[in-house]
Amino acid sequence: MKIKVAVLTISDSCTEGNREDVSGQTIVDVLPEEAFEVSEKKIVPDDYQAIAEILTSFSDEQGIDVVLTTGGTGLGPRDVTPEATASVCERMAPGFSEILRVEGFKKTPKAILSRGVAGVRKNTLIINLPGSPKAVRECLEIILDVIPHAVKMMHGGGH
Repeated sequence: MKIKVAVLTISDSCTEGNREDVSGQTIVDVLPEEAFEVSEKKIVPDDYQAIAEILTSFSDEQGIDVVLTTGGTGLGPRDVTPEATASVCERMAPGFSEILRVEGFKKTPKAILSRGVAGVRKNTLIINLPGSPKAVRECLEIILDVIPHAVKMMHGGGH
């Protein structure tokens, strides 16, 4: 059975149509089709309430296994993705964000500026990825092999 994925791009400029959603499409392109099914792909502005609402909907109403977000994880005044994500998660999964920052730092010191988090709401794993297409690709390469096991564990499977 394929893992149901939702891709959520958080970007004011993409929402307004001023920029193409390259990072969201990068997530879709990187996920192997034999293991993952992208069932939702949405764009929301850098708005705490909008982000929290769509994450809750993906988990509670749509039964998505994994939500991969891109954008809104930096230090900008409208970067609220980590806070919105943490507000809807019942349990945090800090290993994902820790390894992404550590491994990202090996490529660019700016990776330490990412505030992305990861956590679980019901049976949905939510992982914040950076907004850059290059960083999205690099981050997914780091964690992609662990995601199926995480989903299995969330659904009651053993270690």
